[in-house]
Amino acid sequence: MKSPTRLCKLAVIVWLTLSTRFALAESTEPVNLPHTHVFTSGKGGYHTYRIPAIVLTKKGTLLAFAEGRKSGRGDAGNIDMLVCRSEDLGKTWSAPQVVWDDGNNTCGNPAPVVDQSTGTIWLPLTWNLGADHESQIMAGKSKFPRRVFMTHSTDDGKTWAKPTEISDTARKPHWRWYATGPGNAIQLTHGKHMGRLLIPCNHSDHSDASKHPYRSHVFYSDDHGKSWKLGGVHEDKTNESAVVELSDGSVLQAMRSYHGKNKRALSVSTTGGNSFGKVTSHNALNTPVCQANILRYSFPDDAKRGSKSRILFSSPRGKGRSHLHVWLSYDEGKTWPVIKEIHTGGAAYSNLVTLPDGRIGVLYEKDGYRTISLVTFTLEWLEK
Repeated sequence: MKSPTRLCKLAVIVWLTLSTRFALAESTEPVNLPHTHVFTSGKGGYHTYRIPAIVLTKKGTLLAFAEGRKSGRGDAGNIDMLVCRSEDLGKTWSAPQVVWDDGNNTCGNPAPVVDQSTGTIWLPLTWNLGADHESQIMAGKSKFPRRVFMTHSTDDGKTWAKPTEISDTARKPHWRWYATGPGNAIQLTHGKHMGRLLIPCNHSDHSDASKHPYRSHVFYSDDHGKSWKLGGVHEDKTNESAVVELSDGSVLQAMRSYHGKNKRALSVSTTGGNSFGKVTSHNALNTPVCQANILRYSFPDDAKRGSKSRILFSSPRGKGRSHLHVWLSYDEGKTWPVIKEIHTGGAAYSNLVTLPDGRIGVLYEKDGYRTISLVTFTLEWLEK
């Protein structure tokens, strides 16, 4: 009889073999997908556009957000929050509209979410003095830490309320650096936390003077945006993140990782984001140190989309910011058997969106930040 130890080792070998096989089930066909440039660097009075986010409103309008960086590509300085609207599912776009311009200061990190009950579009943002760089904020040498704000639109993204500060409830006093998203937030649709607006974020923790790790976290609202509360906080070495609802109402958070493995950090909450379990990584999600996005395409109880669980993930693949790929999971993120390349050239931050006709869109930073472009494709193409 084989010993339990040998059986355990055999099981691990089989699991690793299957995982590797699933991870390599990808297409090698040439990439030739339709792209529309939404933001083009050097146009509209901005040197560079960065940090994309996109949502579909209840009226079927696409809202694409980005930071308009006035004087350079860097993360500090005169940066405005902008939005473009499309009423034809991404074929044509309005000119960039200013959501928030605070003079020479930095307004950014869009993490929009549409409340499906009210139709209101909520847009969490961060703010800091334009003269302060991340290193100064981290060192406590800035006048203010990164501050958290919220704005919203009740007219399909045409106009936006004056941003109000929510730092007191969305962050802790010993946090200095802070970023909402970037990329879409979500509203929970299953389980006892149904209706909750859940915002993925990250921060730097300075409770211990000897270190200041990055950590991911979330904050949320259970009253349609009237108030916001801080949720679960993750382990060290996690950063920019995105959240997706699993079929049982639990939440999976996928995080930029500084663990040195070029793999996405993952953690699950069974409490609607109030707390999270241990951070793990997945061999199939081999991503650089960069933002990425995760999005629910269909639930098992969604008859219109085949009554099948599908979760999408978008990111550059490998060690650098290029070769944008989309992954597809049928089992709540346990395996990712479908991987397809979207763009072979330079690619960085991205945000997925599903369209009413079933197509999938990815708004992403393309070709060395020259444009923020929307690419669309069908589920059939992805699964082929």
